[in-house]
Amino acid sequence: MHIDTDIAVVGAGSGGIGAALAAARAGARVLLVERASTIGGTAVRAGVSTWEPVAGATGIPFEIFLALRERPDAVACYSYGRHICMPRPGEAPFPGGEHVIDRSVGYLDTLQRHGMRSLREDTAWARATLHGVVFEPDAYAQVAAEMLRAAGAEVRTGVAVVGAEARDERVERIRLSDGSEVRARAFIDCTGDGALCAAVDCETMAGRDSRERFGEPHATEQPSPATNAATLIYRVMPADEERVEPLPEGVPAECWWRERFPSVSAVQAPRGGYIMNMLPTAEWREFADLGDGLREECRRRVLAHWHNVQREFPEFRRYRLAWIAPEVGLREERRVVGEYVLTERDLLAGLSGQGHADIIAIADHAMDLHGEGGGCRELAEPYGVPFRCLLPAGMRNVLVASRASSFSAIAASSCRLARTMMQLGQAAGTAAAMALEGGIDARDVPADALREALRRQRVQLEWPLSDELREWLADQEAVSRAARTDTRY
Repeated sequence: MHIDTDIAVVGAGSGGIGAALAAARAGARVLLVERASTIGGTAVRAGVSTWEPVAGATGIPFEIFLALRERPDAVACYSYGRHICMPRPGEAPFPGGEHVIDRSVGYLDTLQRHGMRSLREDTAWARATLHGVVFEPDAYAQVAAEMLRAAGAEVRTGVAVVGAEARDERVERIRLSDGSEVRARAFIDCTGDGALCAAVDCETMAGRDSRERFGEPHATEQPSPATNAATLIYRVMPADEERVEPLPEGVPAECWWRERFPSVSAVQAPRGGYIMNMLPTAEWREFADLGDGLREECRRRVLAHWHNVQREFPEFRRYRLAWIAPEVGLREERRVVGEYVLTERDLLAGLSGQGHADIIAIADHAMDLHGEGGGCRELAEPYGVPFRCLLPAGMRNVLVASRASSFSAIAASSCRLARTMMQLGQAAGTAAAMALEGGIDARDVPADALREALRRQRVQLEWPLSDELREWLADQEAVSRAARTDTRY
């Protein structure tokens, strides 16, 4: 089967949803293909259904939040509860950090992370400033599907890219696992590992970069295959009976992780219980050794971790393990070398010092590495992601909008958050549609015109928020809050 379309988007995670929506709304014929059986990426299949605080998450992420608000018990904002780094007098101990649903918090309150030195030093500031969003994965997938349908985008799930042909710096067609062939005028790679770009031999990066490569002050002296660690998320729900769930035969109670079990980020979910994100479940060294057995070994570790939580923290004996994500959540994979590589120097310079004329998204998450060599270095101000980071070097009609975009490993540890990826997708979809309309290649879209188009879509490109954008966001949220059907939020 041969399929002709204007724009083919590969991968229906955060970036792919943002790209397909933006392009289809601009009038382009859009085909969105996803290898899994459902759209939503790690937010759905890996259970990463929290949006951490981050600057710049306006535009499509805000629209999705408002749409989720229309469904009972589908979304909520959260604040810090108990936390091992900032205990309060008389408070029961907790196995990590607790995030609790907070009705007094709105979406605008989730749009800042920068400004903190550490939780221990800035406890009062962190509790007052750092808030996020938690949603139910199935509701998120349904909302995204409805929005894509309303925009006119065609979505095909259960198909993967198995090959591609390129000529004269342009991808001409891609082949899918169901035997079909797709021709398009522009392609957007929104896969987590840059699969489409790799299929046409774009230059890629993996692991940690040497200090010499990008001049990053906190890079290692020598390159390393190390990547950010992975997590298998699980969920626990309240129960009437108090007990410690027994371990299945063959799962040891002892810790596999150094001297003690990992701490956990536990987020109260809109429909009850906690979403448990242990930090982390598996190191990069284990990925290749475990291969197809990675998820099963991580499942065993989930069982051991939950058993330890119940033993050490009595309140959790009134909870039961209810769900384990079908996929392991990967924080980092292969990255594509673009016209510009975002590095630690950009993050440290911030918007005030970068000087790029083509910034299409902003972010301010910490440089956050889990596992071996890990650490969390906070930022003083937001930074911008240039459009050139979405343009694979040497290609004319391809963009990449995912954690595989052109980032150094250190920059990727900050830029990887879901809402930021959705912003990259929105920029890529907008640029691809503009290129079609103007009869030019995606890489030739004028940066100032693209930025203006994104501003019209209520995308934040400066810090702080303009009074006009802040007022519009507040008004939209107030209307949504007044009309919500979820009386618990």
